[in-house]
Amino acid sequence: MTTPLIEHFRDLLADRAGPCVSIYMPTARRFPETQQDVVRFRNLLRTAENSLGNLLDEQALTALLEPLHELAVNDRFWTHTLDGLAVLRAADLYKVYKLQRTVPERAIVADSFHTKPLLRIMQSADRFELLALTREQVKLYHGNRDSLDEIELNPGVPRTLQDALGHELTEAYSGAATVGKAGRDPSHGNVSFGIGNRKDELDKDTERFFRVIDRAIMDYHSKRSGLPLVLAALPEHHATFREISHNPHLLAESIAGNPEAASLDELREKAWQVVQPRYLARLQGFMDEYGAALPRDHASADLNNVAMAALGGRVRTLLVDDDRVVPGRVDRETGQMTLGDADDAEKDPHMDDVLDDLAELTLRMGGDVVMVPHDRMPSNTGVAAIYRF
Repeated sequence: MTTPLIEHFRDLLADRAGPCVSIYMPTARRFPETQQDVVRFRNLLRTAENSLGNLLDEQALTALLEPLHELAVNDRFWTHTLDGLAVLRAADLYKVYKLQRTVPERAIVADSFHTKPLLRIMQSADRFELLALTREQVKLYHGNRDSLDEIELNPGVPRTLQDALGHELTEAYSGAATVGKAGRDPSHGNVSFGIGNRKDELDKDTERFFRVIDRAIMDYHSKRSGLPLVLAALPEHHATFREISHNPHLLAESIAGNPEAASLDELREKAWQVVQPRYLARLQGFMDEYGAALPRDHASADLNNVAMAALGGRVRTLLVDDDRVVPGRVDRETGQMTLGDADDAEKDPHMDDVLDDLAELTLRMGGDVVMVPHDRMPSNTGVAAIYRF
């Protein structure tokens, strides 16, 4: 699974020469519903192609859309989908994201990418990663309160003990051999030729394997995602891994048991039990910080004030109501807000959302965005901004 990361998103926000194609659609996880996914994708691709026909000559159009047409006939891809799909294409960029949450169906051709659906998923506060570790192999999952799916490991992460240690793997013997000094005559006493204890050698290999995995997961995944990491492993492996781990994202609580013996849903439920207290505490921390900053004018929930503050780079953290839409637009250059209404949103499926525009502007100016459930928002406007100064 290709997981959207913050550096990907900043790249998507970068100024580039258009046109940019953005295709979003909900997808099914199971057959036979998956059969309709490729049909809908081809229809959306045709919509984008029609829009591009007036902008590009035939050669440029073919070059731009070639990878999307290849995706449309990739049977293996369409039999392994999740809940949503985002496909983004420009002359200098091609990204395909399988999403754990559904998204509205749309195909948009513009001078920049349509990133709002991706932003809402990526900035949700309930996301985590789960490291399923045994002595023989490792798997990594991306999850939230509702879903858990395996991540394709970076090539720099060994998949198995053999991959990690290779020719350095210890040759452990089953035990010591005992023979007499003079053949088999017991009167001459015995000598033990024990070349290492099997358990000791296995433990050494396990520790070395865990050390390699810890560094690789941190370097290639945790540093990039910044997500809390839950360990799932046999009880006897927890202490060993924690003793050698230097990953600051590894949570203190973990899942005890063989991860290979549990279903995905069982792992997700157990992982959420670990993550939920931290998730709630993190949200409460934002609420407390906002409440303390508000009387000092270091915070605001007023949409116009937040827009101007975001444009000036003053917004350090923007809390956004995950369940609310405010139809309208925010001008990237001036911060000027143009509000629409529910009827406008119904008539124009491309109508922007002010909340998403504010979130995008905040990210562009180096701030952080956190999507928050409606019942935990500290304001009724859809946003709550905490200022840097």
